[in-house]
Amino acid sequence: MSHRLGEALRRYRRSSEGDEKPSARVSAAEFRAAAEERLRALEREAAEVKGRVNGLIFVVAGAVITQVVLRLVG
Repeated sequence: MSHRLGEALRRYRRSSEGDEKPSARVSAAEFRAAAEERLRALEREAAEVKGRVNGLIFVVAGAVITQVVLRLVG
């Protein structure tokens, strides 16, 4: 059984090694630029979420105020 396991592992390693690309080293400046770009994207997404949450709060507050006014008038 260990012979069959060894063969399966060899086949797996051969197939997975062929798929991998050699890792390229990046300079510190390239890494910094990539990190800054990701941070900017994250900030944009956080601002979008904040805007959506504020909009949702506004809608809920408007609905509550409307219900209060309708109960007082009606």
